[in-house]
Amino acid sequence: MKAISHRGNLKGEKTPLENSPDYIIEAINRGFDVEVDVWFTDGLCFGHDKPEHKCSMNFLVGNSDKLWIHCKNLAALQMLNGIPSLNIFWHEQDDFTLTSKGFIWTYPDKEVCSNSVIVVDDATKYNGKKCYGLCSDNVI
Repeated sequence: MKAISHRGNLKGEKTPLENSPDYIIEAINRGFDVEVDVWFTDGLCFGHDKPEHKCSMNFLVGNSDKLWIHCKNLAALQMLNGIPSLNIFWHEQDDFTLTSKGFIWTYPDKEVCSNSVIVVDDATKYNGKKCYGLCSDNVI
Protein backbone atom coordinates (compact mmCIF):
# COMPACT_ATOMS: atom_id res chain seq x y z
CA MET A 1 0.00 0.00 0.00
CA LYS A 2 1.12 3.52 -0.77
CA ALA A 3 1.78 5.72 2.26
CA ILE A 4 0.55 9.30 1.76
CA SER A 5 1.72 12.02 4.10
CA HIS A 6 -1.14 14.18 5.38
CA ARG A 7 -0.14 17.83 4.71
CA GLY A 8 3.56 16.89 4.89
CA ASN A 9 3.39 15.22 8.30
CA LEU A 10 5.49 12.10 8.74
CA LYS A 11 5.52 11.45 12.51
CA GLY A 12 2.51 13.18 14.00
CA GLU A 13 0.81 16.51 13.48
CA LYS A 14 3.02 19.58 13.24
CA THR A 15 0.34 22.20 12.66
CA PRO A 16 2.61 25.24 12.14
CA LEU A 17 4.50 23.42 9.34
CA GLU A 18 1.58 21.66 7.64
CA ASN A 19 0.97 22.54 3.99
CA SER A 20 4.08 24.72 3.77
CA PRO A 21 6.05 24.20 0.54
CA ASP A 22 9.33 23.29 2.30
CA TYR A 23 7.54 20.77 4.54
CA ILE A 24 5.79 19.22 1.53
CA ILE A 25 9.08 18.93 -0.38
CA GLU A 26 10.76 17.35 2.66
CA ALA A 27 8.12 14.59 2.69
CA ILE A 28 8.43 14.10 -1.08
CA ASN A 29 12.22 13.89 -0.78
CA ARG A 30 11.77 11.17 1.83
CA GLY A 31 9.82 9.16 -0.76
CA PHE A 32 6.22 9.90 0.17
CA ASP A 33 3.23 11.19 -1.73
CA VAL A 34 1.58 14.13 0.04
CA GLU A 35 -2.05 15.18 0.45
CA VAL A 36 -2.13 18.97 0.28
CA ASP A 37 -4.91 21.51 0.83
CA VAL A 38 -5.13 24.12 -1.94
CA TRP A 39 -7.16 27.34 -2.13
CA PHE A 40 -7.53 29.86 -4.90
CA THR A 41 -8.33 33.39 -3.74
CA ASP A 42 -5.87 36.07 -4.86
CA GLY A 43 -3.65 33.27 -6.17
CA LEU A 44 -2.93 29.66 -5.32
CA CYS A 45 -2.26 28.98 -1.65
CA PHE A 46 -1.78 26.01 0.65
CA GLY A 47 -3.62 25.87 3.97
CA HIS A 48 -6.09 23.70 5.83
CA ASP A 49 -8.65 26.11 7.29
CA LYS A 50 -7.65 29.14 5.22
CA PRO A 51 -5.08 30.16 2.59
CA GLU A 52 -1.73 30.45 4.40
CA HIS A 53 1.24 29.65 2.15
CA LYS A 54 1.57 30.94 -1.40
CA CYS A 55 2.18 28.27 -4.01
CA SER A 56 2.52 28.32 -7.75
CA MET A 57 1.06 26.30 -10.57
CA ASN A 58 4.66 25.30 -11.37
CA PHE A 59 4.99 23.78 -7.88
CA LEU A 60 1.79 21.76 -8.31
CA VAL A 61 2.54 20.59 -11.85
CA GLY A 62 6.23 19.97 -11.12
CA ASN A 63 5.33 17.66 -8.23
CA SER A 64 2.10 16.31 -9.69
CA ASP A 65 3.22 12.68 -9.54
CA LYS A 66 3.47 12.96 -5.73
CA LEU A 67 0.58 15.28 -4.82
CA TRP A 68 -3.01 14.47 -3.86
CA ILE A 69 -4.62 17.90 -4.12
CA HIS A 70 -7.60 18.55 -1.86
CA CYS A 71 -9.27 21.62 -3.34
CA LYS A 72 -10.63 23.66 -0.45
CA ASN A 73 -12.87 26.03 -2.39
CA LEU A 74 -14.78 26.06 -5.67
CA ALA A 75 -12.32 28.50 -7.25
CA ALA A 76 -9.43 26.04 -6.68
CA LEU A 77 -11.48 23.13 -8.02
CA GLN A 78 -12.48 25.11 -11.09
CA MET A 79 -8.94 26.37 -11.74
CA LEU A 80 -7.22 22.99 -11.36
CA ASN A 81 -9.90 20.86 -13.01
CA GLY A 82 -8.86 19.66 -16.43
CA ILE A 83 -5.09 19.83 -15.87
CA PRO A 84 -4.34 16.21 -16.77
CA SER A 85 -1.21 15.79 -14.65
CA LEU A 86 -2.92 16.86 -11.41
CA ASN A 87 -4.74 14.48 -9.08
CA ILE A 88 -7.43 16.66 -7.49
CA PHE A 89 -10.52 16.10 -5.38
CA TRP A 90 -12.98 17.94 -3.16
CA HIS A 91 -14.76 16.57 -0.13
CA GLU A 92 -15.90 17.44 3.34
CA GLN A 93 -17.42 14.49 5.17
CA ASP A 94 -18.56 12.47 2.16
CA ASP A 95 -18.15 8.73 2.60
CA PHE A 96 -16.40 8.60 -0.77
CA THR A 97 -15.18 11.01 -3.40
CA LEU A 98 -13.53 10.27 -6.71
CA THR A 99 -10.20 11.92 -7.52
CA SER A 100 -9.48 13.17 -11.03
CA LYS A 101 -7.13 10.17 -11.46
CA GLY A 102 -9.92 7.72 -10.59
CA PHE A 103 -9.00 6.86 -7.00
CA ILE A 104 -11.68 6.60 -4.32
CA TRP A 105 -10.83 8.96 -1.45
CA THR A 106 -12.52 7.30 1.51
CA TYR A 107 -13.63 8.80 4.80
CA PRO A 108 -12.35 6.97 7.92
CA ASP A 109 -14.10 3.76 8.92
CA LYS A 110 -15.97 3.35 5.62
CA GLU A 111 -15.97 0.38 3.26
CA VAL A 112 -12.84 0.07 1.10
CA CYS A 113 -11.76 -1.60 -2.13
CA SER A 114 -8.46 -2.06 -3.96
CA ASN A 115 -8.73 1.46 -5.47
CA SER A 116 -9.44 3.21 -2.14
CA VAL A 117 -7.26 5.71 -0.34
CA ILE A 118 -8.28 5.87 3.27
CA VAL A 119 -7.51 8.36 5.99
CA VAL A 120 -6.15 6.65 9.11
CA ASP A 121 -4.67 7.82 12.41
CA ASP A 122 -1.45 5.83 12.05
CA ALA A 123 -0.50 4.18 8.77
CA THR A 124 2.32 2.24 10.47
CA LYS A 125 -0.22 0.35 12.60
CA TYR A 126 -2.89 -0.24 9.95
CA ASN A 127 -4.01 -3.85 9.67
CA GLY A 128 -7.35 -3.44 7.91
CA LYS A 129 -8.52 -4.37 4.45
CA LYS A 130 -6.15 -4.07 1.52
CA CYS A 131 -6.51 -0.80 -0.34
CA TYR A 132 -4.45 1.38 -2.69
CA GLY A 133 -3.18 3.86 -0.11
CA LEU A 134 -3.23 5.19 3.43
CA CYS A 135 -3.21 8.91 4.19
CA SER A 136 -1.95 9.73 7.66
CA ASP A 137 -0.02 12.13 9.87
CA ASN A 138 2.01 9.06 10.86
CA VAL A 139 3.61 7.29 7.91
CA ILE A 140 7.05 6.38 9.34
